[in-house]
Amino acid sequence: MARGFETRQKILDVAQEAILAKGFDATSIEEIVANAEITKSGFFYHFKDKNTLARALIERHIVVEDDLFDELFGRAKELSDDPLQIMLIGLKLLAELIEDMPGGHPGCIVATAAYQDRLFDREVREANKRAVLGWRSRFRQMFDEIEEVYPPNDSVDRVALADMVSALLEGGIVMARALNEPLITSRQVYLLRSYVKLLYTPKEQ
Repeated sequence: MARGFETRQKILDVAQEAILAKGFDATSIEEIVANAEITKSGFFYHFKDKNTLARALIERHIVVEDDLFDELFGRAKELSDDPLQIMLIGLKLLAELIEDMPGGHPGCIVATAAYQDRLFDREVREANKRAVLGWRSRFRQMFDEIEEVYPPNDSVDRVALADMVSALLEGGIVMARALNEPLITSRQVYLLRSYVKLLYTPKEQ
């Protein structure tokens, strides 16, 4: 049982590395089988097809991202009880984490699948949608808590603001890769942090 789990994880690891580098369309099952050093029947024992593989990668990504955000913003909550400060500290920790990644952020499976959604069935597209809505819900709740204490200095749609966190991260990853400038993503997070600070910090009377 443990060996089967390890094989499945190895397939996911190998597939994710290849897919983030060149996309789902350009990554073949044969390539994954060769790099994972398994037989083709071994692959199909764990994954019926590329749709099943994509869904497993997305589901795993959701867990990893949730754990990451729980850790970063959990640490922020240990440092402050103030909802605005929790957001600002958490974003700073996120920017620092991305900044320290060798070669920059490796990419996002959810974004990669979204770019090539024509390849997938409804279940994969629904899993991808669930990931994005989960991020929206997380950050919307945080902005709701901030606005209970700090009225915004400008009219803002909190759903759009929550989506901005993910949009900025994904956009930063794309730009960093396109320009081969790994620090772009973390700089974008720092700018988001500055915007949130300006939006909610009370103006001096």
